[in-house]
Amino acid sequence: MSEVRIPAFAKINLRLDVLGKRADGFHELRTIFQTISLHDELRLRASRSDGVTLSIEGNQPLSAEPVEKNLVYRAVDALRRELRIRGGVELRLKKTIPAGRGLGGGSSDAAAALLGYLRLTRKKLAAARLMEMAAFLGADVPFFLLGGRALGINKGEEIYPLPDIPKLHVLVVSPKQIHVPTPDAYRWLKAKALRLTKSAVNPKLWEFCALCWSAEGSGLSNDFEAPVFRRHPRLDRIKRELLQRGAAEASLAGSGSAVFGIFPSPAKARRAAVGFPHDQTFVCETVSRDRYARLMRIAG
Repeated sequence: MSEVRIPAFAKINLRLDVLGKRADGFHELRTIFQTISLHDELRLRASRSDGVTLSIEGNQPLSAEPVEKNLVYRAVDALRRELRIRGGVELRLKKTIPAGRGLGGGSSDAAAALLGYLRLTRKKLAAARLMEMAAFLGADVPFFLLGGRALGINKGEEIYPLPDIPKLHVLVVSPKQIHVPTPDAYRWLKAKALRLTKSAVNPKLWEFCALCWSAEGSGLSNDFEAPVFRRHPRLDRIKRELLQRGAAEASLAGSGSAVFGIFPSPAKARRAAVGFPHDQTFVCETVSRDRYARLMRIAG
């Protein structure tokens, strides 16, 4: 096989709870991930030259970085070393998912690179080792080896599949001029996280457990909303406008700055998108785990 094309789907967090500060300095999370149909596309082609080359078009990262630091490059380079492959590979990434908006684009690209390179080289790797490599690349990367609806614990890298829910129609609003660096979002949460650490009983945890096994999957919640909205009031206004325009629920995506709403139909989501002429908008739908596996060609 000389070329592989593979999508890299975005995610939203149906629930994101920060339970407290860990001894290693990271935060203990409980989150429910959900893949959505918004996606990048990665093309991998065998090359006669040695090494890895990567070109990117479309939504560029917010800051320029050496190509060797890109997660797609790092994922393929790590697999080449793991599998001891000398042949070169040419990577072309077409970005549609806006960078730095809490939609997991970089992490999804990395997972697509791992899966795509295995397919290109017709190699196999034990699932546990693949998960380990994904976690080394980033906390969200392991989720994108699974897709659908899943529980993330610890730093978010420990993943457990959850029952899929009926398809949801989603409008994502990505404000062009607002960027929320993830370290800043965690710093704004710092005081709250420390208080949670000292609590012997955390009712949020029991509420979260009940939601995980809910067939409806409703009850959007994100602990980053309050601190992020205080510093970026326009994101709060976007959420309220989504609700006013017919969204049943709305929430911040990850640590931001994208905001998404759940609509009863694609048509209503498209009509609502007209109300955000100065922002990027994406009308999409949730992607179940089975559909994700088919689209990514993940073996059962």
